[in-house]
Amino acid sequence: MMMVMAFVLAKTNLAIGEEVIAPNFQLKDLAGNTVTLSEYKGKQDVLLFFWTTWCPYCRKGLKVLNEKHAQLLKDGVEILAINVSEPADKVANFVRNYPLTFKTLLDLDAEVAITYKLLGFPTYIIVDKKGLIRFIGFSFPEKEYKDLILHKDGAH
Repeated sequence: MMMVMAFVLAKTNLAIGEEVIAPNFQLKDLAGNTVTLSEYKGKQDVLLFFWTTWCPYCRKGLKVLNEKHAQLLKDGVEILAINVSEPADKVANFVRNYPLTFKTLLDLDAEVAITYKLLGFPTYIIVDKKGLIRFIGFSFPEKEYKDLILHKDGAH
């Protein structure tokens, strides 16, 4: 119930037209490469997917995102799957067993999750090319995501 309330509050806060800037972050991927959110600003919309290996809903979400990744890329959206607070070897083993088609980042100390004030897993956050948060929720906004990433000026 608390997660549903948090979702409603997050949606309400964004619905009143407030422009919320997505905090930048710097995380390592499974290969040890550094990835920052700011490298996508002005270039591409981003879907941040916060997850853990122990969360059954996260596993379902990863499967859906794997299936939708090609279409999302075609629509100009990159997926960054951010694992929260789990050791790199555990996440790497999980990805070996459940191959992902998008980048997997490691938020080892949950610093990014705390910065984004996550209330549960999985959490989906859509950040547009301008670096503004357009959506926060606990499920993929399948029917609305294209509308969410369209900018007021019509540019995509």
